[in-house]
Amino acid sequence: MMSVSQHAAALAVVASILAFASTAPADDVETSPSGAPILRHQDQNEGVVPPEEHVRNLADIEAHVEKYIGPIDAIFHEHVSDRVHIDIIVVPPTDERPYTVLVTSGVGDLPMNVPEGYDYLQRAELMIALPASWPLTDEAFKDEANYWPVRWLKMVGLLPHTYDTWIGWGHTIPNGEPWEPIADTRFIGVMLSVPFWLEEDFSRLQASSGDLINFYDMVPLYSEEMKLKLNQGAEELEDRFDDLSLGYILDVERPNAGLPGNRRQQ
Repeated sequence: MMSVSQHAAALAVVASILAFASTAPADDVETSPSGAPILRHQDQNEGVVPPEEHVRNLADIEAHVEKYIGPIDAIFHEHVSDRVHIDIIVVPPTDERPYTVLVTSGVGDLPMNVPEGYDYLQRAELMIALPASWPLTDEAFKDEANYWPVRWLKMVGLLPHTYDTWIGWGHTIPNGEPWEPIADTRFIGVMLSVPFWLEEDFSRLQASSGDLINFYDMVPLYSEEMKLKLNQGAEELEDRFDDLSLGYILDVERPNAGLPGNRRQQ
């Protein structure tokens, strides 16, 4: 599993650019061709900061997940945490739902530094759907080719708290600058999307703590897709996904929606 020092090293690479898609940029902020602000984050140099509390909303998130997705099989508890304690909830595949779902719990334990007027987006949790055959054992996780979805859920979830920023729909996080492949895949980063494949009510949870939590699907991107999103925006990229009927289950060999031949038909 990943230690705090490994978390910090990985975040230094991942957080070189965080491209926003849903807020208007200030005059002095660098923007992508689509008009989305690009924020280049600097580490706060605070070192490891132990979480103030653990499992703040875990029980509520567990109940929410079981209501809208299915019974929970396991929880990967984080043994050493920095700023927030991020556990990974595992919902195993069934005959009716032939895929595994991973959902974080703990990203939203602290509010994020959102723009003025966006207080309802202060808290977030992340998720990803994996093929039923994806190995999730401790032994399998020794191979980065198996562990990277878990690593990225944790890294992206920790990022806003480490860099005093926020994450939300349409935000893209590349793997370094210049972009590098994630593990043994051709993906070079991720985008956060709405989990459209679940009931709409799943995407937001009013927890008993009073926290309003938003759930985002972590979608890995090819370099061409990252460029498309930066140039034309998240909506255009999601439209391309729809045009290709790309599913929501992770497929490391899926079609590339950013290639010229996959442009939308006008």
